[in-house]
Amino acid sequence: MAAILSVSGSPSATSRTARLLRHLDDRLRLQGHQVTSLEVRTLPPGPLLGADFRHPAIVEASALFERADGVVIGTPVYKAAYSGLLKSLLDLLPQYALTGKTVLPLATGGSTAHVLAIDYALRPVLSSMGAAHIVPGWFTLDTDLSVAPDGTLTVAPGAAEALDQVTDRFSAVLGGRPAVLAAAE
Repeated sequence: MAAILSVSGSPSATSRTARLLRHLDDRLRLQGHQVTSLEVRTLPPGPLLGADFRHPAIVEASALFERADGVVIGTPVYKAAYSGLLKSLLDLLPQYALTGKTVLPLATGGSTAHVLAIDYALRPVLSSMGAAHIVPGWFTLDTDLSVAPDGTLTVAPGAAEALDQVTDRFSAVLGGRPAVLAAAE
């Protein structure tokens, strides 16, 4: 199946965005995909903010994008846009780092006032980077995500159903098996 890079652009170590991505990563693995996770906050801040394109961690992050068939980009929404941390990484990637790739954009935020951040802030950047296909993304309200004391994520039923649909659509474009078949195995 496809090689997928799942990128969290959240600066928080306790990020609901990152937890949501790991939850969706599991679904994609069940559908037969190889998923690699990248949390941008774990990259060294000096090279990331200082635009050190040659730093080994930045070179490796760029290589992860190059090897992927599909990319899931997740970000919290701040001030009606994707995170500055995610922007820092995208700025360091080659201009056409997403050429030939299918991309699933996801965002989380505290208000439905930010729902258009995917289409008006993130999608144009992904498109300019050469993405072959940007599937419809999804915005999830923070209130639809709850984290238990042990770190387990629970997604509200309506949001979970919508996320399953966009994830399955992304998987299908990449040639994944339907979730029902994967779950039956």
